[in-house]
Amino acid sequence: MQTIKGTIHCKYNSNFIQSIKMWKLGGNIFALLFVMIFLSSQALAQKGSRITTVVIDAGHGGKDPGAMGKHSKEKDITLAVALKTGQYIEKYLPDVKVIYTRKDDRFVPLYKRAEIANKNKADFFISIHCNANKSSGPFGAETYVMGLHKSKANLDVAMMENASIMFEDNAGTTYDGFDPSLPQSYIQFTLFQSEYLDQSLQLAYDIQRQFKDRVGRRDRGVHQAGFLVLWKTAMPGVLVELGYLSNPTEEKFLLSEKGQVYLASAIYRAFKEYKQEFEKQNKVVAKAETKTTRPDLKYRVQFYTNKKNIPLTNRRFKKVSDVQVYQQNGMYKYTSGEFSTPDSANVHLKTVKKAGFKDAFVVVFKEGKRITLKEAKQLK
Repeated sequence: MQTIKGTIHCKYNSNFIQSIKMWKLGGNIFALLFVMIFLSSQALAQKGSRITTVVIDAGHGGKDPGAMGKHSKEKDITLAVALKTGQYIEKYLPDVKVIYTRKDDRFVPLYKRAEIANKNKADFFISIHCNANKSSGPFGAETYVMGLHKSKANLDVAMMENASIMFEDNAGTTYDGFDPSLPQSYIQFTLFQSEYLDQSLQLAYDIQRQFKDRVGRRDRGVHQAGFLVLWKTAMPGVLVELGYLSNPTEEKFLLSEKGQVYLASAIYRAFKEYKQEFEKQNKVVAKAETKTTRPDLKYRVQFYTNKKNIPLTNRRFKKVSDVQVYQQNGMYKYTSGEFSTPDSANVHLKTVKKAGFKDAFVVVFKEGKRITLKEAKQLK
C-alpha cells in the first residue's frame, strides 16, 4: 500500500559492502549517488493524496521487435494491450489522465520512456512486455518491480528487456557504459532501493491476482530485477510480462483479440483497485498525521523473529520492503518500514500480512530503543 514516506533506503550488509569493493572506480559511486539524490528530489515533488496520471508503456517498437514467436512480435502485442488498457482507464476512470509512451509502431529509447513519465509527474508507470524462452515449455504471466534480482531467471528477463538500448544511438554514453549483457553491470542496482517499492509491489500483486483469477493465466509470481526503464522513473512502477511467445498455446492466446482484451481488462481492474484503496487509505493517514505525529517516535511492522542473525537479503524477505533488524532478549527481530504515526504503520501492516506474514504487528521505538505501545501512548 502506498505511504507518505519519502526516503531512499539502502541495506548496509555484506552484499552491499561486497558491491562497493567490486565497483572499481570511485567516480562511478559518486556519479551513482548523484543520480539517486536527483531521482529522490524528483520523487518528492510528485506526492499527493490522489492518483490522477498514469503512463502506459508499450514495450519495444519500431526497429526493436522485442521477443519473437513463430507468428508474432512482442512489439505488436504490447502495443495492442497497452492501448486497450489505456482505453479502459480513460472510459471508466475519467479523473485519470492516461499518457502513452507510444501509440503506434515507433522506436522510443528507454530513457525517453522514463523521461515522459517524469516530465508529466505521473503517479504510476506501467510497462507492458511479453516473455520468451529457448524452450517452448514455460508459460504464464509475471510482474516485476525495480529491485535486486534474486535468481538467474530474474536477471535473464532484465537482460532481455534492457537489451533494447542496443538499438539506441550513443547508448554507451547515455547509460554511462551500462552493458545489459554483463551481470556485473547490474551491481549498481545493489546501491539503490526504490522508495516506492511498497507501492509497486502492491499493484504487482493485484495484477497477478487478476491474471490468475479472472483470465485464468498461470501465476508465475511477482519478482524484482534491474530494469533500466523502471530505474529511471521517479514514481511507482511495474513491468508486466503477459506471457511467453515461445509457447505455441500461449502465443496463440496473446495474438487473439480475446486474449488481449482479457489481459488489458485485468491490468485495468488491478489499477482501479489500487487507486481506490490508495485514495481511501491516504485520506485516513493524512488526517491522522496532522493530529498524532511525534518526531521522537518511530513505528515499524515486526514480522519475523529468529535466534540467528539472518542476512537482510535472504529469500524469505523478498516480498517485504525496507527490512531492518534489532536485538531484544537474545533474539533477532525483523521489521519492515518506519513511520511517524501508528496509523501509517497500520496501513503498511496490511501490505506485510498480504505478503504472507499473517502474525505481523506494529512496534514502536523511541530514540532507537524499543518501547511498548502503552508507553508510547503515555508520552506527551
